[in-house]
Amino acid sequence: MAVGTESIWLRRYGTLKPPRLRLLCLPHAGGSAGFFHSWGRAFGSDVEVMAARYPGRQERIADPFITEMEPLADAIAGELRSFLDAPLALFGHSMGASLAYEITLRLQDQHGVAPAALLVSGRKPPHLLTPRPDLDDDEVLAEVRRLGGTDAVVLDDPDLRELVLPAITTDFRIVARYAARPGVPLPCPVYAYVGDGDEDVDVESMRGWADLAPQGFGLRVLPGDHFYLAEQRNALIDDIRARLAPVR
Repeated sequence: MAVGTESIWLRRYGTLKPPRLRLLCLPHAGGSAGFFHSWGRAFGSDVEVMAARYPGRQERIADPFITEMEPLADAIAGELRSFLDAPLALFGHSMGASLAYEITLRLQDQHGVAPAALLVSGRKPPHLLTPRPDLDDDEVLAEVRRLGGTDAVVLDDPDLRELVLPAITTDFRIVARYAARPGVPLPCPVYAYVGDGDEDVDVESMRGWADLAPQGFGLRVLPGDHFYLAEQRNALIDDIRARLAPVR
């Protein structure tokens, strides 16, 4: 039972009663659990939101980084064993979408669990990924500023930049090393989200997730760029809530 269970890997927004559903949110490269703070109570009193705490930032600032996608997925999937007493859905944005996919595979293969849904945002499916260069620090800074989002604002402060840059560069290298691979059909419905002005991921690429979704697929295009989910928070949450409403 997960009631009262503490986890260094997961920031939990608990429910008063045992939840109908848990929703695990996986941040983008350089992001943290705090990115999803406003989601914590957004899905109703019977949905427990959990946000992944990647090592090397916020509460885990002193913990060593994990520098590859696969061991990061191994660690989080293993941690989720204590939280499978209710249906589990996963939402991941950008790097977090690839991570959510890898965790879904591990939940199925290692724990015999099919998530209620995989929700992916702003990231191509594994079989459509294109190579990315391994960037130096200055190039990472330029890329974060190009993409926008809250991280770009933080980087304008030299003291904060020094604090967060190691996490950002580590995550960008995780993304660069996560090469294209054959996609594996998933044991759950897949719902994809993308901003109509995303310069990195177009609508057709997001539609490619349908190739891995024999249990059902849906696509929602919202106004905005790569970080559309900041300005379109309410519309995105409403759509996710509606898709998860039937889960019991």
